Amino acid sequence: MFTEIRDITTLNKEEILALRIADYQQDFIETTLQCLTEAENDRRFIPVGLYKDDIAVGFAMYGVFPHGDDTQRVWLDRYFIDERYQQKGLGKHFLQQLIHFLVRDYHCRKLYLSVYDHNNVAIQLYKKFGFGFNGELDEQGEKVMVKEVHNHDHS
Repeated sequence: MFTEIRDITTLNKEEILALRIADYQQDFIETTLQCLTEAENDRRFIPVGLYKDDIAVGFAMYGVFPHGDDTQRVWLDRYFIDERYQQKGLGKHFLQQLIHFLVRDYHCRKLYLSVYDHNNVAIQLYKKFGFGFNGELDEQGEKVMVKEVHNHDHS
């Protein structure tokens, strides 16, 4: 299986916009159109397509945002696998890829994401990868999860 994380350009934007989440997940995450619009308006957001064997199977968006006085946080802000490709282990596979990618690019000690507290499938996945709730809520009222990055996460 050949997988990669690709930037979104005019060439692949349509296939990214065609990605769909399952109906029961609609409450948990914005559409790719909303995400790409947000990324156009706020350059700190970096949207990427998740590809398996040259087919777009998922979407993620990340960025670095100021926190407090002088610190910054690296956020995995959006993440989903298209409903047609769910239940195949790709959620785990790409989460691992994204963690490596963000740690390598940003040399960060911590990774942040937020999740609705009734999104149990996502919470279980994130917990498997070492994310835990830190007691904070984000602007949308989602619970913040943080992963402490250890040296072996870089390899």
